Amino acid sequence: MPPLSPFAFVSNWMRSWGCIMRILHVEDNEDTRTLVAFVLEAEGWQTVSVDNPTAALSHATSGGFDLYLIDNWMEGDSGKTLCAALRSIDQDTPILFYSGAVLDVEMLRASGAQGYLEKPCSPQALVSEISKLTRR
Repeated sequence: MPPLSPFAFVSNWMRSWGCIMRILHVEDNEDTRTLVAFVLEAEGWQTVSVDNPTAALSHATSGGFDLYLIDNWMEGDSGKTLCAALRSIDQDTPILFYSGAVLDVEMLRASGAQGYLEKPCSPQALVSEISKLTRR
């Protein structure tokens, strides 16, 4: 295994002390993915953005995320199905649905999600909801 780059070393060290929040963002719309990543990274949060549930599960199995931010309507699968799959491998990490579709919040909570935010919303509302769910 090659040695870590200085950036990776510092990033891993800061994460081990809880200094950097890591978010897995699942969104099939490229423009939304890019915009949300910009907002989250402006907060100093590390963002892994993927465009489908299969990629999300692959990343989630490696662990180390502080929050899952997922869209509900994605090509090939729903966010609710992804939420249930995430809960089967990780019962503790908060899940926030961020979707343009009006959803039944109680149904989302039953599937394992802790929150729902309707898009579009302001960057401040997104950051506030994430901070509330992660208590940072």
